[in-house]
This record gives sequence, structure tokens and C-alpha cells, in this order.
Amino acid sequence: MIKITFPDGAVREYAEGTTPLEIAKSISEGLAKKILSASVDGQVQDATRPLYKSASLKLLSWADDGGKFAFWHSSAHLMAEAVESLFPGVKFWVGPPTQNPPGFYYDMDLGGTQITEDDLRRLEAKMAELAKKNEVYVRKEMPKSEALRYFTEKGDEYKLDLLQNLNDGEITFYTQGNFTDLCRGPHIPNTGFIKAIKLTNIAGAYWKGDEKNKQLTRIYGVTFPSQKELDEYLAMLEEAKKRDHRKLGKELGIFTMDDDVGPGLALWMPNGTIIIEELEKLAKETELAAGYKRVVTPHIAKENLYLTSGHLPYYQDSMYPPMELEGVKYYLKAMNCPHHHKIFAAEPKSYKDLPLRLAEYGTCYRYEQSGELFGLMRVRCLHMNDAHIYCTKQQFAQEFKAVNDMYLKYFKIFGIEKYIMRLSLHDPEKLGQKYINEPELWVETENLVREVMIENKVPFVEVKGEGAFYGPKIDVQIWSAIGREFTLATNQVDFAQGRRFNLEFTTKDNRSETPLIIHRAPLGTHERFIGFLLEHYAGNFPTWLSPLQVKVLPISDKFADYAQTVLQSLKNADIRSEVDDRSEKIGKKIRDTELSKVPYMLVIGEKEMNEGKIAVRKHGKGDVGTKNMEEFISEIKTEIMSRSSL
Repeated sequence: MIKITFPDGAVREYAEGTTPLEIAKSISEGLAKKILSASVDGQVQDATRPLYKSASLKLLSWADDGGKFAFWHSSAHLMAEAVESLFPGVKFWVGPPTQNPPGFYYDMDLGGTQITEDDLRRLEAKMAELAKKNEVYVRKEMPKSEALRYFTEKGDEYKLDLLQNLNDGEITFYTQGNFTDLCRGPHIPNTGFIKAIKLTNIAGAYWKGDEKNKQLTRIYGVTFPSQKELDEYLAMLEEAKKRDHRKLGKELGIFTMDDDVGPGLALWMPNGTIIIEELEKLAKETELAAGYKRVVTPHIAKENLYLTSGHLPYYQDSMYPPMELEGVKYYLKAMNCPHHHKIFAAEPKSYKDLPLRLAEYGTCYRYEQSGELFGLMRVRCLHMNDAHIYCTKQQFAQEFKAVNDMYLKYFKIFGIEKYIMRLSLHDPEKLGQKYINEPELWVETENLVREVMIENKVPFVEVKGEGAFYGPKIDVQIWSAIGREFTLATNQVDFAQGRRFNLEFTTKDNRSETPLIIHRAPLGTHERFIGFLLEHYAGNFPTWLSPLQVKVLPISDKFADYAQTVLQSLKNADIRSEVDDRSEKIGKKIRDTELSKVPYMLVIGEKEMNEGKIAVRKHGKGDVGTKNMEEFISEIKTEIMSRSSL
């Protein structure tokens, strides 16, 4: 017998070889019908895979990320089966589930055949036909020699290439219906769970992401357990198109990209620059109140700085190539951390100086792959709301909590109602490769973070294998107003950099000690956060953040002088405002201002001029009445100062 520990702490005994799905059935048939995969000792696997030793078990449904990923991974295989049936001779590369966008894709070599939109509809129909057969996903461990023989006979050089880096004991095949693939899994029990299917896009993708290699066809898709959920998702996609930050960014004059400047290098227009300045103002006010000290660091540094930090061996592929001057290599700054560490080290520190909080909106440069660039969301130049907190172990819990509280404050300001913190941990098997080889410190710092999150009742999930190379981190996931998920920022613990840079402080008993370091960036980068806000608000920024807050609309040229008087009053009150002095009818001026998403319009005609008042219109709400200037300015100033999102 083996002992199975459930998430609530309950322990039950089962016969060796029992599957998670059979365990679900022993609890209830209704539960078993919802189970897509299982988390066994933190690793997601097939719900139909037997258990041969005692373990912790979480049964995963559609409500769990692990359940969704198994569902979409299985859907990718179902799509591949449909493609193979309609396009014989196709060869497949990889077909993973994806989180953003949700769903899956599969890269394939169609031998020169061009897939069309009509083909996607044919493939959807074929997938639906195959799904109804309730074919089981069968896992089979395969010796490398047999795997090589199988794909050699099939003439599939792509799978043969994948096999080169695998050894006996690491190779598994999955079969459902007439399709067999080299795959680690996990998969859902059978195809019958897949009820609603939409293939969304066709794209080109270079084999292995290298533009020197052959271009393959990539088909994207998404599936759901019900048609209702698919319909809701497609409706959200339509709304997302209207809120696309690239579209709104152009229409509202927020940012532009130019080939002569370079891909992934945003040029901020005047309107976008105002938003940046307002965000920086918010950050500076918040950080000043929280005891941060501001610093400024260069955009480049010598190679040795990044060798000392350890970044260069891990991140060199994501850094711009070095510039060599007088025999010395310089790199564009890809991260602010080492620069801040040097500032800490510049002067002796004692325990009385800690915690020391150094903040900077630092400019960093990262050479993202061309195929991964996406508007403001993936760029090569980014302006990061960065800070590093140097503290003792005794101060850590309070400092980490304070950072989380800062996130919650920002969420309230921006109307972010749904969020979750992802505690990203190390993978013990990759110590010395992806992670610094300090197993005891990893466990200690992960426990420190976990305890803070639990004690302060912050919602979080744990993810193995996604920590920073120098310590565990919290990745902040937020959802926009229409339910789209974004990765906003990070809150990281660093137990390694202090020693690498010989950072020390003198303790009460006159000993030298290395501080713990917390890296945090609550507002992420200007690029990603403004991209998120454009979608979140659909371009309808709250008044405090809007590039233009008020537009004065004279009904005719007769009221131009009074319009200028009103404008001057607004400017004297530091309200961003303009006059629309075009020779257009007032109806057109109002429509154009609405399209520009300006929060307030002040309409001026004979009555308003004679009475020394203004007719106020609010964006999206229309006429809100006639007011005198002092009353309006007082109200809008209160709204701006409070950073109201109404």
C-alpha cells in the first residue's frame, strides 16, 4: 500500500499502481469526470499514470493551471492528428500549451503547402469529429533505439533532432487514435473532454527560432470544455482587439516604433511622455513616504561588473553584444542590480544604516529575439521601476511585507481587482546550471518568502523551476478589466549578490555581515505597464493620468476670447488643457473630443460667456451641468489629487 497526502492534509492508503483518476473515482464519480491531470509531489502528470510510491496529490480540473495546460497540450496533439489526416506527409516540430495567449500551437513542415483560413475551418471540423471518439491518450516509455527507428522510418528529421539530446529512460511516446508523437506529456484522459474548438491564427516560425533555419508553419488554437466558455472567450477577444495597446497607442499619440530607430525601441510621443511622468511622480511620492532614496546609474558598464554579478554567463544571449574600447569590453545595461550594489559598497555601512532602500527608474536594454517582440509588451529598451532593499534577516519579513503592501496600494489606484502572486522556486536538479549552487540557502530563503505570504494572507501559488538564478521571487500576475492576464512585475530575494560584491555592514557586536537583498519593481516597466493600462482602460485614462485633461470648445469664433480666458484659468491651476479653435460645428468638436477620450469638455456659447460660466461635459457621460470656473477647478483638482479612477 502507498500513502497519498491530499492538499487539506488528509492521508489515505491505496494499492500500489493506483492512478490519480482511480483515486478521484473512489471519492466520487462526479469528481472523476472533472479531472484532467494530477500534481504529484508538485509535478503535473497524467491522471491515468499509476502511482508506485507514497506522494502528495492534488487532482487538477479546468479550474487549475495544470489542468488547463494538460487540456491544451492534448488539444495540440488532436490538432496534429487532424492535420496529418488532411495533409499526409506533414512533419511536426513542437506543439506546446501556451498561457498568453491561452491555448496551444504546433509548428509543422507542410512541404510547401500553404494553409488558408478555409483550411482552419476544415481542421476544426475534423478535430471535433476525432474528439467525439473519446480516444484515450496512451503513454509509452520508449528505448532510444526504437524511437530513432520509428522516426527514421517516418522520415521525420525534426523529431530525430529532438531525440539527439535525450537518453534511454527520458523518452516517452503518446498515442491517441491514429496519431503518435514524441512527448513528455502530460495529457488528459481522453479526447472526449474537448468540446469546443477554435483555430485562431496561422503564422511563420523559424525552426528552433533561428532565422537561418527553414521557416515552418505555426497554427495557433484554443479549446474549452464547453461551447459557452469558448463563446465568452471569443467575445473577450473581440473586445481585446478594440483595446489593443498598439492600436490605441497610435490613435492616442502615446508611442511609435520606427525601423530606422530599430525594432523593440519605443519612441514616446508627447502624450505618452505625460503618462510616464505621472507614473514616475506616483512612484516617487510612494517611495519617498516608504523611506526609499533615489539614485541614478549609467546605461553602460564594463564586462567585469556583469561577470562579478554572475549575470553575464546566464543572460549574455539576452544582452546586446559588447563594445570594445581601449581593449576593454562594455555592455549596455541589461539590469540595474549590479550598479546599485556598487552604490551600497561605496561607503561603509553599519546596522544603523539598514534597511537601505535604493530606487531608480533605470533604463535597461535587452536583446529580445525578433519573433518575440510585441508592441510595448516585449521590447529591447525598458524603463524599470526598480529598487533594491538591503536588510538583515531579522528585517526581511517586514520589508518583504511592505513591498507587497505597495503592490496592493497600486492595485487599488488602478482598479486592478484580480491578481495573484506566483512564488517562483528553484529546481534542485538544475543547481549549478540555471541556479546558484547553494541548496541550503535556497530552502531557507524560499521558506522566508513563503512564511511572509502565509502570515499576511496574500494569495499565491508556487511554481517550481522559475526562480531567478540568485534566489526565489514573486511574479505578480494581474488581470485587465476584460479578464486578460498580464505579468506585471517581480519581487525577488537575493542571497548571492551580496557575497559576490563583498557587501557588508557592521553588526551591533562589531562583526561584519552580508545583507539580504530584495529586488522589487511594483510598477514593472513603463512599456509593459502602459501597454496594460491602455487595454485596461480602453484608452479612457482617469483624469489624473490622461495626457489632456480638459478641452475647451467655443461654439463659434465670437467666443474665442472668453475661451482663452477659461484656458488660462485652467493652466494657472496646472490642469492640462487646450482650446479647439477650429471653424467646425460644435457637434463635430464634441464627437472628435469624445474619440480622443479627453475626460472633460467645457462648451462655451453666448449664455456661458454672459454669465461667466461653462457648460461641462464628461467623457462617456455627456452633459453634467453648468458651473462657474472656481467650482469646476476645485472639483477637478480634487479628482486629480486623489488619483481617482472614476
